[in-house]
Amino acid sequence: MTETLTKAQARRIALAAQGFHDRRPAPFAATMRHLQRVIDRVGVVQIDSVNVLSRSHYLPFFSRLGPYHTALLDRARDVAPRRVVEYWAHEASLIPSSTWPHLTFRMRRAEAESWGGMQSVARHHPDLVATVEQEVRLRGPLTARQVEAQLAHDVPQVKEHWGWNWSLVKNALEHLFWAGRITSAGRNSQFERRYAAVESTFPISARAAAAPDARPAEHESFIELVRIAARAHGIGSELCLRDYFRLKTSQARPAIEALVTAGELRPVQVRGWNRPAYLHADAARPRKSDAQALLSPFDSLVWQRERAHDLFDFHYRIEIYTPAHLRVHGYYVLPFLYQGELVARVDLKADRQSSVLRAQRISWEPQVPSGAAEALAANLRSMADWLQLTDVFIDVR
Repeated sequence: MTETLTKAQARRIALAAQGFHDRRPAPFAATMRHLQRVIDRVGVVQIDSVNVLSRSHYLPFFSRLGPYHTALLDRARDVAPRRVVEYWAHEASLIPSSTWPHLTFRMRRAEAESWGGMQSVARHHPDLVATVEQEVRLRGPLTARQVEAQLAHDVPQVKEHWGWNWSLVKNALEHLFWAGRITSAGRNSQFERRYAAVESTFPISARAAAAPDARPAEHESFIELVRIAARAHGIGSELCLRDYFRLKTSQARPAIEALVTAGELRPVQVRGWNRPAYLHADAARPRKSDAQALLSPFDSLVWQRERAHDLFDFHYRIEIYTPAHLRVHGYYVLPFLYQGELVARVDLKADRQSSVLRAQRISWEPQVPSGAAEALAANLRSMADWLQLTDVFIDVR
């Protein structure tokens, strides 16, 4: 018979799988081993350029470890042997280099499934794309602006031949990045990608698997990507498992069936869910949860909105691109996790000029456990310390 779980059980399984039940180090005492533990837990860390509070890829580590030195994550991304590399996994994301070859199916579809500008430059300016690739391989790591400057110096005649400009060069680089012909060696202080050759960027242990002729078959990759997603979820629906790496139903469903057959996934029912669920065979099943954390809008615990609603009864939408007068909860809103439940939304801003962390709006859920307000204040103070801000201001309007 199919096992039936309560929603509270499913929440605790999900939180443990995402690393919220792991023991935290003392403030600023986290080591690379702690960061690696988070990477191993979540498998994918989404990147976003908005910096009103902090770059989003730093936040999942803070949510799970507390205050830590962000230079550790920069080093894991930028310095050999790199523990994470960048690619279009969920969205733009940091992933272990071992995962990168399993996204070859997406690389092969670069001319058909990438954005319009990338497709256009690949189809109409293949000679420019080839020249840009050669420049990166010869002189990388380089930002887009540096590639443009190098081209103007090394092959100035292309200006008459192609009529190229920064946008064309940028689109050529993004096409090559999407197609897996080059990669990112990290970001500079302006958050620009530093493009480089794959073979010069990946750890030695991962280079063989990243070679074009050694990459796995597509069906094997779909199984591995769903396996990573299932381990990171603990429990999830088909939608949860395929959305983690933005897989199509036709790609994810056979992989789920294969993992069920192998015994890695078990079909279960969750009371209150209107869809079948799958429990990872090795998922921890805690009896309680004391987890508390401020979560990035792009945290893998909440980025799938249907899952956030199914698990936590939490209707969550990002309002960054909503006109200010139409926003309900604010611009950069972080869910607040307390005792295993999402109990509030906090619109946060790091006012670096005044050295203040500003909670511009706090929206509490209807049922709030006792002690939540005090816990939120402590988490805001901890975040301010992490961001090296002196004060916390909470707008009580």
